[in-house]
Amino acid sequence: MYFAFISTLHLRGCADVLPVLPTHMIARVRALVLPRILRTAIVGALGALAATASLAAQERPAGVSLTMVYSPGKRVAIMVLPVRGAAGDSIKTIIERDLDYSDRFQHVPAIAAPAPNQPLNYALIAQAGAAGVVQGQLLPSGWLRVMLHDVAGKKIMKQDDFPLPTTVNTDGWRLGVHSISDQIEQWITNEKGIAATRIAFTRDDRIWVVDSDGAGARPVTPRGMSPSWHPSGRYIAYHVIDVDRHRLVVTDVVTNAQRSLTNEKGALDNSPAISPDGRSVVFSRSVEATASSTDLFVMPFDGGRPTRISVARGSINGAPSWSIDGRRVAFNSDRSGRSEIYVADADGTNATLLSADAFGERGLRTDPSWSPDGRMLAYASMVGGSMQILTINLRDRTVRQLTSDGNNKSPSWAPDGQHIVFSSNRSGTEQLWIVDVESGRPRQLVRGGSVSRLADWSPRLSNTP
Repeated sequence: MYFAFISTLHLRGCADVLPVLPTHMIARVRALVLPRILRTAIVGALGALAATASLAAQERPAGVSLTMVYSPGKRVAIMVLPVRGAAGDSIKTIIERDLDYSDRFQHVPAIAAPAPNQPLNYALIAQAGAAGVVQGQLLPSGWLRVMLHDVAGKKIMKQDDFPLPTTVNTDGWRLGVHSISDQIEQWITNEKGIAATRIAFTRDDRIWVVDSDGAGARPVTPRGMSPSWHPSGRYIAYHVIDVDRHRLVVTDVVTNAQRSLTNEKGALDNSPAISPDGRSVVFSRSVEATASSTDLFVMPFDGGRPTRISVARGSINGAPSWSIDGRRVAFNSDRSGRSEIYVADADGTNATLLSADAFGERGLRTDPSWSPDGRMLAYASMVGGSMQILTINLRDRTVRQLTSDGNNKSPSWAPDGQHIVFSSNRSGTEQLWIVDVESGRPRQLVRGGSVSRLADWSPRLSNTP
């Protein structure tokens, strides 16, 4: 379930091919092929090179062989035409919003849609500034036919028919339209979008979920905090506070069935994180008698006896996050006398202090979240007297600050590795916000008087009800 028209672009296809060409041909390819691609921004110029591409290129999802070089403020100009039919306005609005929220596209106001079976006025569209056009047509079957037009090439570049549920504006119907948006993004950038994802979060001591565009927010549990998605997208683990224990619970978001994962009297279990393969859960546990000391434990997702993987010795170890390969766990700990970010092997060995020399004030660094490509961690750190969201590159330890307004906590990466959801009080109450890590563009995800926090971004849900 996991990943032209370009004003500024990177020739991924040629980057794959050039290393396997003879040296004397590389300069000729660069001189003859690259300018043409950059000028026309269409896929056809890569056809001759695709046959000799590397195995990695062959395994790339179907779509164009070009991808953007992202830079703040520069996005691909896309026009989404009106869709005729009863649900057409909603379909156009959702796709238009999804492409905007991807932070890869610039919205161009639509002209009137042509009559059925009539060609587009490419000259007029070009004058409006669009490099590409998305045209949708509702079919008698209820499916949506989507055509992606290359304005410079004056032709349809991609076309496909997509099924949609018959009942409009339900959760499943919206997810179906979001999935279409993700496919359009993949056609253009060769990377699937994240519109068909959801964010789980805590509000009023319950677990809620909301679509990636902020629509459809709804509670899915009667109680609970600190949600963690299963990689299937069907289950959420979280913790519940009872009188004499904190226990971990798993809910099925399709059937609403629930089961206890831990239920030990006197144990205070919290902050579960499900492993990328869905087989294990890491969490933090303290005992009422020694609540000042908190360790990390791992247990099977299907149930079983927890195994301790840290030795607290009076310290607090919490907020664990798995690496994408499941071999390491990041967490925050005050074992050095102040809260810092550590990385350890999945069995708790080889714990290494990661953030000692990082930007931000020492003594309060928390909530690590591992990026989907395994290259970075996002975390919250005190900076200038307020909590901000930062990222650290695990290879060279370079740090970027992504936020500056208000207090910001609990980051969680999107599946595309380009967006992070976090909680912030910048609007006056604690709500969820999303930031694009390349441009720094923020947007508010949820609204309302209630506090919304402790978010976790789901995997792509294209095949999930």
